[in-house]
Amino acid sequence: MIQEYDIAILGGGISGFSVALRLQNKGYKTVVFEAHGQLGGCAGFFTKSDFSFDVGATTLVDFVEGGVGGNFFRDINLELPKGEYIEYIAWLPDKEVILYRDFEKWNKERLDKLGATEKHVKFWNLMDKVTKVFWNASRENIKLPIQSLKDLYIVIKTIGIRNVYLVKYLNVTMLDVLKKYNLENDKLLIGLLSMLIEDTVHSTIDKAPFINAALGATIRGAGLMRADGGMKGFWNHLAIHYLEMGGTLKKGNRVINFSKEEESWNIKTSKGTFKSKKIISSLPVDLTYKIGTDAVKSKLHPFIVKNKKEHGSAIVVFLGVPEIEVSNQVYTHHQLLLDYEAKLGNGNNMFVSVSAKNDTLSAPAGFRSVMLSTHCELSEWQNLSETEYQIKKHKIGQKLVESARKVYPNLGENAVIYEIGTPTTYQKFTSRTDGSVGGFKQTLKNSNFKAIPQDIGVENFWLTGDNTWPGLGTVAGLISGRIASEYAEK
Repeated sequence: MIQEYDIAILGGGISGFSVALRLQNKGYKTVVFEAHGQLGGCAGFFTKSDFSFDVGATTLVDFVEGGVGGNFFRDINLELPKGEYIEYIAWLPDKEVILYRDFEKWNKERLDKLGATEKHVKFWNLMDKVTKVFWNASRENIKLPIQSLKDLYIVIKTIGIRNVYLVKYLNVTMLDVLKKYNLENDKLLIGLLSMLIEDTVHSTIDKAPFINAALGATIRGAGLMRADGGMKGFWNHLAIHYLEMGGTLKKGNRVINFSKEEESWNIKTSKGTFKSKKIISSLPVDLTYKIGTDAVKSKLHPFIVKNKKEHGSAIVVFLGVPEIEVSNQVYTHHQLLLDYEAKLGNGNNMFVSVSAKNDTLSAPAGFRSVMLSTHCELSEWQNLSETEYQIKKHKIGQKLVESARKVYPNLGENAVIYEIGTPTTYQKFTSRTDGSVGGFKQTLKNSNFKAIPQDIGVENFWLTGDNTWPGLGTVAGLISGRIASEYAEK
Protein backbone atom coordinates (compact mmCIF):
# COMPACT_ATOMS: atom_id res chain seq x y z
CA MET A 1 0.00 0.00 0.00
CA ILE A 2 1.38 3.42 -0.99
CA GLN A 3 1.81 5.78 1.96
CA GLU A 4 0.06 9.13 1.56
CA TYR A 5 0.83 12.45 3.24
CA ASP A 6 -0.62 15.94 3.36
CA ILE A 7 2.64 17.62 2.41
CA ALA A 8 5.93 16.16 1.17
CA ILE A 9 9.15 18.13 1.54
CA LEU A 10 11.98 17.31 -0.84
CA GLY A 11 15.31 17.89 0.87
CA GLY A 12 16.24 18.08 4.54
CA GLY A 13 18.34 21.24 4.70
CA ILE A 14 17.52 24.24 6.88
CA SER A 15 14.80 25.53 4.54
CA GLY A 16 13.06 22.25 3.91
CA PHE A 17 13.23 20.93 7.44
CA SER A 18 12.02 24.20 8.92
CA VAL A 19 8.98 23.93 6.61
CA ALA A 20 8.36 20.39 7.85
CA LEU A 21 8.57 21.46 11.49
CA ARG A 22 6.21 24.40 10.99
CA LEU A 23 3.61 22.36 9.14
CA GLN A 24 3.84 19.30 11.37
CA ASN A 25 3.35 21.62 14.35
CA LYS A 26 0.16 22.91 12.69
CA GLY A 27 -1.23 19.38 12.51
CA TYR A 28 -0.38 18.44 8.92
CA LYS A 29 0.93 14.96 8.15
CA THR A 30 4.35 15.66 6.65
CA VAL A 31 7.23 13.63 5.26
CA VAL A 32 10.78 14.75 4.52
CA PHE A 33 12.80 12.99 1.83
CA GLU A 34 16.53 13.39 2.32
CA ALA A 35 18.92 11.68 -0.07
CA HIS A 36 21.75 11.49 2.42
CA GLY A 37 22.34 9.70 5.67
CA GLN A 38 21.69 12.77 7.79
CA LEU A 39 19.95 16.11 7.65
CA GLY A 40 21.62 19.45 6.97
CA GLY A 41 22.27 20.15 3.31
CA CYS A 42 24.65 23.10 3.07
CA ALA A 43 24.39 23.50 6.83
CA GLY A 44 25.17 19.87 7.50
CA PHE A 45 27.95 17.86 9.12
CA PHE A 46 29.97 14.67 8.94
CA THR A 47 31.68 12.62 11.61
CA LYS A 48 35.00 10.81 11.70
CA SER A 49 36.79 9.14 14.61
CA ASP A 50 34.72 10.88 17.31
CA PHE A 51 35.09 14.28 15.63
CA SER A 52 32.15 16.16 14.09
CA PHE A 53 32.73 18.76 11.38
CA ASP A 54 30.36 21.35 9.89
CA VAL A 55 30.47 20.99 6.10
CA GLY A 56 28.94 24.34 5.13
CA ALA A 57 27.53 26.92 7.48
CA THR A 58 29.28 26.82 10.86
CA THR A 59 27.17 29.50 12.55
CA LEU A 60 23.49 30.27 13.03
CA VAL A 61 22.38 33.84 12.36
CA ASP A 62 19.77 35.77 14.40
CA PHE A 63 19.12 32.90 16.79
CA VAL A 64 18.02 35.08 19.69
CA GLU A 65 14.65 35.86 21.24
CA GLY A 66 12.81 38.06 18.74
CA GLY A 67 15.21 37.20 15.94
CA VAL A 68 14.35 35.20 12.83
CA GLY A 69 15.80 32.07 14.43
CA GLY A 70 14.22 32.85 17.78
CA ASN A 71 10.80 33.37 16.19
CA PHE A 72 11.08 30.07 14.35
CA PHE A 73 11.79 28.15 17.54
CA ARG A 74 8.92 29.95 19.27
CA ASP A 75 6.57 28.99 16.43
CA ILE A 76 7.43 25.29 16.70
CA ASN A 77 7.34 25.29 20.53
CA LEU A 78 10.98 24.35 20.99
CA GLU A 79 13.72 25.97 23.05
CA LEU A 80 16.59 27.61 21.22
CA PRO A 81 19.61 25.30 20.99
CA LYS A 82 22.33 25.83 23.54
CA GLY A 83 25.55 27.28 22.24
CA GLU A 84 28.01 30.17 22.31
CA TYR A 85 27.20 33.58 20.86
CA ILE A 86 30.30 34.66 19.05
CA GLU A 87 32.29 37.68 18.10
CA TYR A 88 35.19 37.23 15.74
CA ILE A 89 38.31 38.87 14.37
CA ALA A 90 38.73 40.04 10.80
CA TRP A 91 42.43 39.75 9.98
CA LEU A 92 43.24 42.28 7.26
CA PRO A 93 46.73 42.25 5.73
CA ASP A 94 47.89 45.06 8.01
CA LYS A 95 45.24 45.33 10.71
CA GLU A 96 42.96 43.33 12.99
CA VAL A 97 39.32 44.38 13.39
CA ILE A 98 37.14 42.81 16.07
CA LEU A 99 33.54 42.33 14.97
CA TYR A 100 31.80 42.90 18.27
CA ARG A 101 28.18 41.91 18.90
CA ASP A 102 27.66 44.98 21.07
CA PHE A 103 26.84 47.98 18.90
CA GLU A 104 28.70 50.57 20.99
CA LYS A 105 31.87 48.50 20.98
CA TRP A 106 31.50 47.90 17.24
CA ASN A 107 30.91 51.58 16.53
CA LYS A 108 34.09 52.53 18.38
CA GLU A 109 36.08 49.74 16.73
CA ARG A 110 35.07 50.63 13.17
CA LEU A 111 35.82 54.33 13.65
CA ASP A 112 39.15 53.60 15.34
CA LYS A 113 40.30 51.00 12.83
CA LEU A 114 38.59 51.97 9.56
CA GLY A 115 38.45 55.75 9.67
CA ALA A 116 36.44 58.42 11.46
CA THR A 117 36.16 61.12 8.81
CA GLU A 118 32.84 62.80 8.07
CA LYS A 119 32.35 60.61 5.00
CA HIS A 120 33.00 57.46 7.03
CA VAL A 121 30.49 58.53 9.66
CA LYS A 122 27.85 59.27 7.02
CA PHE A 123 28.43 55.89 5.37
CA TRP A 124 28.08 54.00 8.65
CA ASN A 125 24.99 56.02 9.58
CA LEU A 126 23.33 54.87 6.35
CA MET A 127 24.44 51.29 6.96
CA ASP A 128 22.98 51.42 10.47
CA LYS A 129 19.68 52.85 9.28
CA VAL A 130 19.26 50.37 6.44
CA THR A 131 20.22 47.33 8.47
CA LYS A 132 18.00 48.28 11.41
CA VAL A 133 14.98 48.68 9.13
CA PHE A 134 15.53 45.54 7.07
CA TRP A 135 16.60 43.26 9.91
CA ASN A 136 13.38 44.31 11.60
CA ALA A 137 11.41 43.70 8.40
CA SER A 138 12.92 40.20 8.18
CA ARG A 139 11.81 39.50 11.73
CA GLU A 140 8.34 40.89 10.99
CA ASN A 141 7.81 38.47 8.07
CA ILE A 142 8.52 40.59 5.00
CA LYS A 143 7.48 38.93 1.73
CA LEU A 144 9.40 39.26 -1.55
CA PRO A 145 9.29 39.21 -4.52
CA ILE A 146 6.01 41.10 -4.73
CA GLN A 147 3.41 38.98 -6.56
CA SER A 148 0.19 40.57 -5.35
CA LEU A 149 -1.27 43.65 -3.67
CA LYS A 150 -1.19 41.72 -0.42
CA ASP A 151 2.56 41.23 -0.80
CA LEU A 152 2.98 44.96 -1.45
CA TYR A 153 0.99 45.74 1.69
CA ILE A 154 3.19 43.37 3.74
CA VAL A 155 6.36 45.02 2.42
CA ILE A 156 5.13 48.51 3.30
CA LYS A 157 3.88 47.37 6.70
CA THR A 158 7.10 45.61 7.71
CA ILE A 159 9.39 48.36 6.44
CA GLY A 160 7.19 51.20 7.68
CA ILE A 161 5.78 54.10 5.67
CA ARG A 162 8.52 56.45 6.85
CA ASN A 163 11.21 54.05 5.65
CA VAL A 164 9.81 53.12 2.23
CA TYR A 165 12.27 55.54 0.61
CA LEU A 166 15.03 53.08 1.57
CA VAL A 167 13.68 50.61 -1.01
CA LYS A 168 15.58 52.64 -3.63
CA TYR A 169 18.75 51.06 -2.29
CA LEU A 170 17.61 47.68 -3.61
CA ASN A 171 18.58 48.94 -7.06
CA VAL A 172 22.12 50.06 -6.30
CA THR A 173 25.25 48.13 -5.39
CA MET A 174 27.50 48.50 -2.39
CA LEU A 175 30.08 50.11 -4.67
CA ASP A 176 27.52 52.69 -5.81
CA VAL A 177 26.99 53.71 -2.18
CA LEU A 178 30.72 53.82 -1.46
CA LYS A 179 31.14 56.13 -4.44
CA LYS A 180 28.40 58.37 -3.09
CA TYR A 181 30.62 59.03 -0.08
CA ASN A 182 33.90 59.06 -2.05
CA LEU A 183 35.06 55.91 -0.31
CA GLU A 184 35.54 53.70 -3.38
CA ASN A 185 39.33 53.80 -2.96
CA ASP A 186 39.40 53.21 0.79
CA LYS A 187 41.51 50.06 0.93
CA LEU A 188 40.73 49.11 4.52
CA LEU A 189 37.00 49.61 4.31
CA ILE A 190 36.64 47.90 0.96
CA GLY A 191 38.82 45.02 2.14
CA LEU A 192 36.63 44.35 5.15
CA LEU A 193 33.34 44.80 3.31
CA SER A 194 34.47 42.62 0.41
CA MET A 195 35.33 39.67 2.60
CA LEU A 196 32.07 39.94 4.58
CA ILE A 197 29.97 40.30 1.43
CA GLU A 198 31.56 37.33 -0.31
CA ASP A 199 31.09 35.20 2.78
CA THR A 200 27.40 36.03 3.22
CA VAL A 201 25.88 36.87 -0.20
CA HIS A 202 28.55 35.20 -2.38
CA SER A 203 29.04 38.40 -4.33
CA THR A 204 31.32 41.39 -4.78
CA ILE A 205 30.97 45.05 -3.83
CA ASP A 206 30.39 46.02 -7.46
CA LYS A 207 27.57 43.49 -7.97
CA ALA A 208 25.91 42.91 -4.60
CA PRO A 209 22.70 44.88 -3.98
CA PHE A 210 23.45 47.37 -1.22
CA ILE A 211 20.74 46.26 1.22
CA ASN A 212 21.59 42.57 0.86
CA ALA A 213 25.27 43.36 1.27
CA ALA A 214 24.62 45.58 4.27
CA LEU A 215 22.62 42.84 5.99
CA GLY A 216 25.31 40.29 5.21
CA ALA A 217 28.02 42.55 6.58
CA THR A 218 26.19 43.03 9.90
CA ILE A 219 25.49 39.45 10.98
CA ARG A 220 28.01 40.03 13.80
CA GLY A 221 25.29 41.96 15.62
CA ALA A 222 22.42 39.56 14.87
CA GLY A 223 22.72 36.75 17.37
CA LEU A 224 25.56 34.89 15.66
CA MET A 225 25.79 31.49 17.35
CA ARG A 226 27.61 28.21 17.14
CA ALA A 227 25.43 25.51 18.67
CA ASP A 228 26.91 23.06 21.15
CA GLY A 229 28.11 20.20 19.02
CA GLY A 230 28.10 22.42 15.94
CA MET A 231 25.64 21.49 13.25
CA LYS A 232 25.48 17.91 14.54
CA GLY A 233 24.09 19.19 17.84
CA PHE A 234 21.73 21.58 16.06
CA TRP A 235 20.27 18.91 13.78
CA ASN A 236 19.90 16.37 16.59
CA HIS A 237 17.91 19.00 18.50
CA LEU A 238 15.56 19.62 15.57
CA ALA A 239 15.19 16.01 14.40
CA ILE A 240 14.17 14.72 17.83
CA HIS A 241 11.47 17.39 18.07
CA TYR A 242 10.13 16.65 14.58
CA LEU A 243 9.87 12.93 15.24
CA GLU A 244 8.24 13.53 18.63
CA MET A 245 5.57 15.59 16.84
CA GLY A 246 4.83 12.61 14.59
CA GLY A 247 6.69 13.73 11.48
CA THR A 248 8.08 11.17 9.05
CA LEU A 249 11.74 11.37 8.07
CA LYS A 250 12.95 9.32 5.11
CA LYS A 251 16.73 9.56 5.12
CA GLY A 252 18.62 7.84 2.33
CA ASN A 253 15.61 8.34 0.05
CA ARG A 254 16.66 10.14 -3.08
CA VAL A 255 13.72 11.58 -5.03
CA ILE A 256 13.91 10.35 -8.62
CA ASN A 257 10.88 12.20 -9.99
CA PHE A 258 7.39 13.34 -9.13
CA SER A 259 4.21 13.47 -11.21
CA LYS A 260 0.62 14.62 -10.82
CA GLU A 261 -2.21 12.10 -10.62
CA GLU A 262 -5.67 13.63 -10.16
CA GLU A 263 -5.56 15.46 -6.79
CA SER A 264 -2.28 13.98 -5.55
CA TRP A 265 1.39 13.87 -6.38
CA ASN A 266 3.20 10.58 -6.96
CA ILE A 267 6.75 10.80 -5.62
CA LYS A 268 9.16 8.13 -6.81
CA THR A 269 12.23 7.69 -4.60
CA SER A 270 15.16 5.31 -4.50
CA LYS A 271 13.29 3.34 -1.81
CA GLY A 272 9.74 3.32 -3.07
CA THR A 273 6.82 5.41 -4.23
CA PHE A 274 4.78 7.76 -2.04
CA LYS A 275 1.75 10.00 -2.45
CA SER A 276 1.18 13.52 -1.18
CA LYS A 277 -1.45 16.18 -1.67
CA LYS A 278 1.17 18.93 -1.85
CA ILE A 279 4.91 19.21 -2.48
CA ILE A 280 7.50 21.72 -1.31
CA SER A 281 10.92 21.33 -2.92
CA SER A 282 13.95 22.67 -1.08
CA LEU A 283 16.31 21.10 -3.58
CA PRO A 284 18.47 23.42 -5.69
CA VAL A 285 16.48 24.79 -8.61
CA ASP A 286 18.43 22.86 -11.23
CA LEU A 287 17.82 19.56 -9.40
CA THR A 288 14.12 20.37 -8.98
CA TYR A 289 14.02 21.12 -12.71
CA LYS A 290 15.70 17.80 -13.51
CA ILE A 291 13.15 15.68 -11.63
CA GLY A 292 10.10 17.90 -12.14
CA THR A 293 7.04 17.74 -14.36
CA ASP A 294 6.80 19.62 -17.64
CA ALA A 295 4.85 22.37 -15.87
CA VAL A 296 7.58 22.77 -13.24
CA LYS A 297 10.30 22.75 -15.92
CA SER A 298 8.49 25.43 -17.89
CA LYS A 299 8.25 27.75 -14.89
CA LEU A 300 11.85 27.23 -13.75
CA HIS A 301 13.60 27.40 -17.11
CA PRO A 302 13.87 31.24 -17.28
CA PHE A 303 15.46 31.37 -13.81
CA ILE A 304 17.95 28.65 -14.66
CA VAL A 305 18.99 30.51 -17.79
CA LYS A 306 19.28 33.83 -15.95
CA ASN A 307 21.45 32.39 -13.18
CA LYS A 308 23.59 30.06 -15.27
CA LYS A 309 26.77 32.03 -14.56
CA GLU A 310 25.99 32.80 -10.91
CA HIS A 311 27.03 29.51 -9.33
CA GLY A 312 29.98 29.16 -6.99
CA SER A 313 31.52 26.64 -4.66
CA ALA A 314 33.86 26.26 -1.72
CA ILE A 315 36.91 24.47 -0.41
CA VAL A 316 37.05 23.34 3.21
CA VAL A 317 39.86 21.82 5.25
CA PHE A 318 38.70 19.77 8.25
CA LEU A 319 41.20 19.32 11.07
CA GLY A 320 41.00 17.40 14.31
CA VAL A 321 43.78 18.83 16.45
CA PRO A 322 45.08 18.76 20.03
CA GLU A 323 43.71 21.56 22.18
CA ILE A 324 47.12 23.17 22.53
CA GLU A 325 47.25 24.02 18.81
CA VAL A 326 44.37 26.51 19.17
CA SER A 327 44.74 27.60 22.79
CA ASN A 328 46.60 30.85 22.00
CA GLN A 329 43.40 32.69 20.95
CA VAL A 330 40.42 33.80 23.03
CA TYR A 331 38.18 33.97 19.96
CA THR A 332 37.15 30.74 18.24
CA HIS A 333 36.20 32.29 14.89
CA HIS A 334 38.30 34.35 12.52
CA GLN A 335 38.19 35.65 8.96
CA LEU A 336 41.38 36.31 7.03
CA LEU A 337 42.08 38.53 4.03
CA LEU A 338 45.63 37.95 2.81
CA ASP A 339 45.98 40.47 -0.03
CA TYR A 340 44.01 43.65 -0.73
CA GLU A 341 44.84 43.55 -4.44
CA ALA A 342 44.30 39.86 -5.21
CA LYS A 343 40.99 38.33 -6.22
CA LEU A 344 38.97 36.87 -3.37
CA GLY A 345 38.67 33.12 -2.96
CA ASN A 346 41.12 30.21 -2.91
CA GLY A 347 42.38 31.25 0.49
CA ASN A 348 42.29 35.00 0.02
CA ASN A 349 39.29 35.43 2.33
CA MET A 350 39.12 32.40 4.56
CA PHE A 351 36.82 31.69 7.49
CA VAL A 352 38.21 29.78 10.46
CA SER A 353 35.79 28.08 12.85
CA VAL A 354 36.98 26.21 15.94
CA SER A 355 34.75 24.15 18.20
CA ALA A 356 34.34 25.44 21.74
CA LYS A 357 36.45 24.15 24.59
CA ASN A 358 34.80 21.19 26.32
CA ASP A 359 32.41 20.66 23.37
CA THR A 360 32.82 16.90 23.39
CA LEU A 361 30.11 16.36 20.78
CA SER A 362 32.41 18.10 18.27
CA ALA A 363 35.71 16.61 19.42
CA PRO A 364 37.08 14.21 22.05
CA ALA A 365 38.26 15.70 25.35
CA GLY A 366 41.55 17.51 24.84
CA PHE A 367 40.93 18.07 21.12
CA ARG A 368 39.12 20.55 18.88
CA SER A 369 37.45 20.42 15.50
CA VAL A 370 38.69 23.10 13.10
CA MET A 371 37.14 24.12 9.78
CA LEU A 372 38.96 26.35 7.27
CA SER A 373 36.71 27.45 4.42
CA THR A 374 37.11 29.61 1.34
CA HIS A 375 35.13 30.27 -1.82
CA CYS A 376 36.18 29.18 -5.30
CA GLU A 377 34.97 29.13 -8.88
CA LEU A 378 33.44 25.94 -10.25
CA SER A 379 35.35 26.15 -13.53
CA GLU A 380 38.68 25.77 -11.75
CA TRP A 381 37.78 22.23 -10.68
CA GLN A 382 36.22 20.90 -13.86
CA ASN A 383 37.75 18.62 -16.49
CA LEU A 384 40.73 17.63 -14.34
CA SER A 385 42.42 14.25 -14.58
CA GLU A 386 42.62 12.30 -11.33
CA THR A 387 46.30 13.20 -10.99
CA GLU A 388 45.63 16.89 -11.66
CA TYR A 389 42.77 16.85 -9.17
CA GLN A 390 44.83 15.29 -6.38
CA ILE A 391 47.70 17.75 -6.90
CA LYS A 392 45.33 20.73 -6.91
CA LYS A 393 43.52 19.43 -3.84
CA HIS A 394 46.80 18.92 -1.95
CA LYS A 395 48.08 22.40 -2.82
CA ILE A 396 44.96 24.27 -1.76
CA GLY A 397 44.72 22.29 1.48
CA GLN A 398 48.32 23.12 2.29
CA LYS A 399 47.74 26.78 1.46
CA LEU A 400 44.72 27.09 3.76
CA VAL A 401 46.49 25.49 6.70
CA GLU A 402 49.60 27.63 6.23
CA SER A 403 47.47 30.78 5.94
CA ALA A 404 45.56 29.92 9.11
CA ARG A 405 48.85 29.80 10.98
CA LYS A 406 48.72 33.59 11.03
CA VAL A 407 46.12 33.03 13.75
CA TYR A 408 47.21 29.65 15.12
CA PRO A 409 51.00 29.27 14.51
CA ASN A 410 51.11 25.53 15.26
CA LEU A 411 47.84 24.55 13.59
CA GLY A 412 47.85 21.12 12.01
CA GLU A 413 51.31 20.05 13.20
CA ASN A 414 49.86 17.10 15.10
CA ALA A 415 46.47 16.77 13.45
CA VAL A 416 44.74 13.43 13.95
CA ILE A 417 42.17 14.26 11.26
CA TYR A 418 43.02 16.02 8.00
CA GLU A 419 40.41 16.04 5.24
CA ILE A 420 39.86 18.39 2.29
CA GLY A 421 36.48 19.10 0.70
CA THR A 422 36.33 20.50 -2.84
CA PRO A 423 33.60 21.10 -5.43
CA THR A 424 34.20 17.52 -6.53
CA THR A 425 33.47 16.39 -2.99
CA TYR A 426 30.23 18.37 -2.90
CA GLN A 427 29.20 16.95 -6.25
CA LYS A 428 29.84 13.40 -5.06
CA PHE A 429 28.20 13.61 -1.65
CA THR A 430 25.43 16.19 -2.17
CA SER A 431 24.58 15.63 -5.87
CA ARG A 432 24.83 19.38 -6.49
CA THR A 433 25.55 20.16 -10.12
CA ASP A 434 29.32 20.48 -10.63
CA GLY A 435 29.63 20.83 -6.85
CA SER A 436 27.95 24.23 -6.58
CA VAL A 437 27.07 25.21 -3.01
CA GLY A 438 24.91 27.84 -1.41
CA GLY A 439 22.57 29.94 -3.48
CA PHE A 440 23.25 32.03 -6.53
CA LYS A 441 25.70 34.89 -6.27
CA GLN A 442 23.43 37.81 -5.44
CA THR A 443 23.26 40.61 -8.01
CA LEU A 444 20.82 43.33 -9.02
CA LYS A 445 19.49 40.98 -11.69
CA ASN A 446 18.53 38.02 -9.49
CA SER A 447 17.74 39.35 -6.02
CA ASN A 448 14.81 40.85 -4.13
CA PHE A 449 12.11 41.89 -6.64
CA LYS A 450 13.79 39.72 -9.29
CA ALA A 451 14.39 36.66 -7.13
CA ILE A 452 12.85 33.23 -7.66
CA PRO A 453 9.57 33.19 -5.72
CA GLN A 454 8.35 30.33 -3.56
CA ASP A 455 5.16 30.22 -5.65
CA ILE A 456 6.01 29.65 -9.32
CA GLY A 457 2.42 29.08 -10.39
CA VAL A 458 2.14 25.28 -10.27
CA GLU A 459 -0.85 24.10 -8.24
CA ASN A 460 0.00 22.57 -4.85
CA PHE A 461 3.72 22.91 -5.49
CA TRP A 462 6.13 25.45 -4.00
CA LEU A 463 9.84 26.11 -3.66
CA THR A 464 12.03 26.96 -0.73
CA GLY A 465 15.75 26.98 -0.22
CA ASP A 466 18.88 28.93 -1.02
CA ASN A 467 17.99 29.57 -4.66
CA THR A 468 14.75 31.36 -3.73
CA TRP A 469 14.24 34.70 -2.01
CA PRO A 470 16.08 35.69 0.09
CA GLY A 471 18.63 32.92 -0.44
CA LEU A 472 21.96 32.17 1.25
CA GLY A 473 22.51 31.19 4.85
CA THR A 474 20.62 29.87 7.83
CA VAL A 475 18.54 32.99 8.48
CA ALA A 476 17.55 33.25 4.82
CA GLY A 477 16.64 29.57 4.81
CA LEU A 478 14.24 30.12 7.70
CA ILE A 479 12.60 33.11 5.98
CA SER A 480 12.20 31.18 2.73
CA GLY A 481 10.83 28.20 4.62
CA ARG A 482 8.29 30.34 6.48
CA ILE A 483 6.94 31.78 3.22
CA ALA A 484 6.65 28.34 1.62
CA SER A 485 4.85 26.91 4.65
CA GLU A 486 2.35 29.80 4.58
CA TYR A 487 1.53 28.99 0.94
CA ALA A 488 1.05 25.33 1.76
CA GLU A 489 -1.42 26.16 4.55
CA LYS A 490 -3.81 27.96 2.20
